[in-house]
Amino acid sequence: MNKTNLPAWAHKSAMRRRKAEHPHADLDPKKTALVVIDLQNAFMVKEHAVSLIPTALSIVDNVNRLATTVRGGGGKVFWIQNTFTPETVESWSNWFAMNLPEATALSLETQKPGSPGHALYAGLDVRPEDDCVEKTRFSAFIDGASNLPARLRAGGYNTVIIVGTVTNVCCESSARDAAMLNFKTIMVSDANATYDDDAHNATLGTFYALFGDVASTNDVIGWIETNMAKPENTPVRTTAEV
Repeated sequence: MNKTNLPAWAHKSAMRRRKAEHPHADLDPKKTALVVIDLQNAFMVKEHAVSLIPTALSIVDNVNRLATTVRGGGGKVFWIQNTFTPETVESWSNWFAMNLPEATALSLETQKPGSPGHALYAGLDVRPEDDCVEKTRFSAFIDGASNLPARLRAGGYNTVIIVGTVTNVCCESSARDAAMLNFKTIMVSDANATYDDDAHNATLGTFYALFGDVASTNDVIGWIETNMAKPENTPVRTTAEV
């Protein structure tokens, strides 16, 4: 697991403009979605990897704990799968043009639908009531990359919890765009993973300073459980249930 050390400048910058250290701690559990970014074999299993992120294995338990808590609070879990096809290469041609041909070929081989690399990691607790969403850019929220924002809005979700890999690429891109689209956005410090602690903390620092909230798995679970206990979140019993 990456060692999180939120830079002092990030906290100082955030608190110059914020009313609270954790502005989204008052989240409504029923309006909260867990967005799990790219925890696929292509990043977690050596024989299927386009880019192996060993630390991603260490966050699986925390991701599963968050998923259980979010579901229990009436929220929703979305499993995001990075997806590359020849159409992706054509429509994102300038990015792929920077890459070596063999790198593009490996991306297509390991992240095309139906390939072993595209599949979600076997240790994840994926439930039938969850949704799986394919994305064709680093960000799951950018226009045209996926239909995730429309699904979230249709379900009435105004808060997103970002977890997955890698912290400073697809997770950061998704989290920033989610905030720009007016979702309350939280990056979970010990449920995001990347290849380097410095990169991990630089991303979390910038995100916390300007875009949204950063908190631990235990913090977020505590917020959900606390807010579930508030009277306004108590399920209404029908006459038939009395």
